[in-house]
Amino acid sequence: MSARTPEQSRAGTGMASPAITYAAAGVDVEAGDRAVELMKDAVKATHNSSVLGGVGGFAGLFDVSRLTGFRRPLLATSTDGVGTKVAIAQAMDVHDTIGFDLVGMVVDDIVVVGAEPLYMTDYIACGKVVPERIADIVRGIAAACSVAGTALVGGETAEHPGLLGESEYDVAGAATGVVEADALLGPDRVRAGDVVIGMASSGIHSNGYSLVRRVINHAGWALDRQVSELGRTLGEELLEPTRVYAADCLDLVRALNGTAGGDELSLRGFSHVTGGGLAANLARVLPKGLVATVDRSTWELPAIFKVVAEAGNVPQADLERTLNLGVGMVAIVAPDAADAALARLAERGLPSWVMGQVGADDLAGPAARAAAAGPDYVQGAKGVDGGAVRLVNTYA
Repeated sequence: MSARTPEQSRAGTGMASPAITYAAAGVDVEAGDRAVELMKDAVKATHNSSVLGGVGGFAGLFDVSRLTGFRRPLLATSTDGVGTKVAIAQAMDVHDTIGFDLVGMVVDDIVVVGAEPLYMTDYIACGKVVPERIADIVRGIAAACSVAGTALVGGETAEHPGLLGESEYDVAGAATGVVEADALLGPDRVRAGDVVIGMASSGIHSNGYSLVRRVINHAGWALDRQVSELGRTLGEELLEPTRVYAADCLDLVRALNGTAGGDELSLRGFSHVTGGGLAANLARVLPKGLVATVDRSTWELPAIFKVVAEAGNVPQADLERTLNLGVGMVAIVAPDAADAALARLAERGLPSWVMGQVGADDLAGPAARAAAAGPDYVQGAKGVDGGAVRLVNTYA
């Protein structure tokens, strides 16, 4: 006689199989609907006259008819996530700031080429939809979009029971922007003699948290630990939201370059300092044959980076290729525009300073680069075979 499965046995005895519902599988559709109700006002607040429809559609609609006035519009797009910083938010049960980290990572990559980020969408994957928690996350995303001048036109919340724990989630997003072709910023704009301006970060931002978390675990520190050098708890410092530079950068573009575009623009380009640190990201926006010499003595490391370095005995080279070390965005400008750039950023309340200059790279060529190989000289970073960055002196 062949063996029967338990289901077949119950059927043979007249016992009814238990009903398996979506809710029993761990997905609460009604909770998702409640989350939308809680967040929709914050999302609507980011909408402008170009956004069509409301919250809840299958697709976000954005009227781009104004692009017909462009000479040659180029669309710029970027996507990113927050990374393991979400583990800090989850441990502290604070979820309304992580949206700034997401938006900053996405829209500030777009403004690097001089593009205006028009609209953004988000994606949240979680183990269990807790409406209030999801709404807090989206409110933070919406608030950051408002700072950037970007419409939040859509998003998705997905419940993944069994894949993520009930208190776990991850977030990602994507944005689209536009720039005139003849106003596009990038390596081909950069000239020898150009000035490198650093813009202060608000803290660690959203990169390198795997290193940071490893350090604090090694030190045995709790997130509620008061750290005198920081003037607050460790957790509060680590959750400091990423500074969103989009509006500041676009204002600087308009102030220095106007709206006409052309061959010679005073503001040559930007570098968003994210994963890989300052040197690797700055090298991406320089042309081959040029090197930006960055003077460490022009700024002091913010306290959090000193704390991480000391608590984990982290080598300086590792810090520099992992964390932003106080510089979240860099502008490259013509020498005669440096003072105007600094004044404009100061008017907007964004601390900035001259940190270096661009010149001819005397180490151009494989043999010379190999001879000078070391942590203070970076060339060909992140798959871009472009210019180089040399770090000199020690931090103030």
